[in-house]
Amino acid sequence: MMPFSEVAVMDKNSEYRGVPPMELMENAGKALADVLRERYPDSRFLFICGTGNNGGDAYVAARYLSDNDVLVYLLKGKEAIRSEIAWQNFGRLECDITDELDWEGLEGFVIVDGMLGTGVQGSIREPYRSVIQKINKMDAPVVSIDVPSGLGADLAVEPELTVTFHEVKEGMERDNCGEIIVKSIGVPDEAVLHTGPGEVLLYPRPTETSYKGQNGRLLVIGGGPYTGAPALVAKAAYRTGVDLVHVAVPSRISSVVAGYDPHHIVHPLKGDKVLPGHVDKLVKIMEHCDAAVIGPGLGRDDATMETVSRLLELITIPKVIDADALMAVPEADIAGDAVLTPHRGEFRVISGIDDFKEEDVDEFAAEHRLTILLKRDVDYMTDGERYKLNDFGSPTMTVGGTGDTLAGVVGALLSKGMTSFDAARVGAYVTCRAGELAFEEFGWGTLPGDIQEFIPKVIG
Repeated sequence: MMPFSEVAVMDKNSEYRGVPPMELMENAGKALADVLRERYPDSRFLFICGTGNNGGDAYVAARYLSDNDVLVYLLKGKEAIRSEIAWQNFGRLECDITDELDWEGLEGFVIVDGMLGTGVQGSIREPYRSVIQKINKMDAPVVSIDVPSGLGADLAVEPELTVTFHEVKEGMERDNCGEIIVKSIGVPDEAVLHTGPGEVLLYPRPTETSYKGQNGRLLVIGGGPYTGAPALVAKAAYRTGVDLVHVAVPSRISSVVAGYDPHHIVHPLKGDKVLPGHVDKLVKIMEHCDAAVIGPGLGRDDATMETVSRLLELITIPKVIDADALMAVPEADIAGDAVLTPHRGEFRVISGIDDFKEEDVDEFAAEHRLTILLKRDVDYMTDGERYKLNDFGSPTMTVGGTGDTLAGVVGALLSKGMTSFDAARVGAYVTCRAGELAFEEFGWGTLPGDIQEFIPKVIG
């Protein structure tokens, strides 16, 4: 069952994979017309059309049914049509069109509901509300396009049949849709199974009235033997649009990390490595953050690994477990949502499976109730129930610090409230697409900092 938010993602990715929205609309309208012709032979059809792509599907179907008695009712007039491809298909109609309807003179018509598409919430507004109420009082057969108008809101069309496209949508049942017929419209498999530009539609964009701290506060725990990794994570998070990044590192390197960027809020941890005595302080900092990235530059000292194990059990906010912190996973009972970002060798260690397959990764994610972002030539993201592949990226993304950039992007998305699976898939696409753009600019000398500069351009 497809969530409403995935419909727009799929459409955008279909276009990237070679099937543009106009072709999808054409296929949808033809499929709908075929069903109407088969189910209601020799009938007259009244298409009640809204202003978006749902109405566009209706225009295409009406065109294919031109041999029948077809009437298209524009609920808000042609000037209100807001979809370019719907407008183009409206211009190809040759049937009767009206923006005023005599509701008493519809005897013998099949009502085709093309008013509202997926994702409608709250209270249905006029003129849709009155029209839905009138439709639901009629004795005529009612067919909805893709989903009944208003599904998920406080009032919806009650059809006897719904023709939906590609896959049943979230919340669709026989009780609220009547009979459900699923029709293929030519969506490429890659548009659903692979990441693409559509993933960016899931990015949580700030509102005009938001204030500092509402758009993500991230905690980065790392450093010790290495100074650059936690700084790279923090910079990538800022480039992804978080408001604040707290960086907790050993005091020996804290001034160095602070010197990388004045935006970093650095919390020195006494000593030269992350140790058990720092746990209480780190948990306290966590209380002021929305998500965490644990692992960049930590090293694998036994005491540090013990500390990480305890942190994974105590830090309840969503977290990215990256780099050296992954080595503590087998010994930890991980609290809350988590994204693990291993490469193949690291996954062998944390899973104990030498020759693993994607099914093994799915099982590990499901068993531990977390998301795996497996880094490889084609990345694999899974939460045990869903999976996505990511085939974006450039050959220069093997350079040290690229993984830190990815961790920062995913951590930023978690801090903005995204689910762990969505943060992983969007983060993988954004980072790797930014890597492609950086390669176009800098070629074989591309550095992680170059990739980070293109992150805002990918997000748009």
